[in-house]
Amino acid sequence: MTRRPLRAVDVLFVAAGGAVGAVLRHLVDASAPDSLFPWQTLAINVVGAFALAMLPVLAAVRRSHRVAAALGPGLLGGFTTVSAWAGQTRDLAAGGHVVVAGAYLALTLAAGLSAAALGRHLARRPEPDEALG
Repeated sequence: MTRRPLRAVDVLFVAAGGAVGAVLRHLVDASAPDSLFPWQTLAINVVGAFALAMLPVLAAVRRSHRVAAALGPGLLGGFTTVSAWAGQTRDLAAGGHVVVAGAYLALTLAAGLSAAALGRHLARRPEPDEALG
């Protein structure tokens, strides 16, 4: 695989996508009710893993490396959050909720990997033959 030369405009596409993703993540966090278990971060990371795996389905992503950069490392990179997941896991354990922290850690890994695998599987499915339909 050959790398494209890094250009300032490419960085701007990633930055713009990242800004939108971070705002979306903040809106999800802000709208979620308080709970011991950080459901909103779990949902964000699982949805993000699935969406990232599904990106190749979009024709615009296949045609433009800038759209791919804006949506992948940009939008979805800004939307998903490993740092919040790690911090929340640490805080749960430090607060005496070790079982909840372990469950959160395991559930996020299992659900995220499953969502990514499902998205990849769906993205690779052949399109139905239009000539038959």
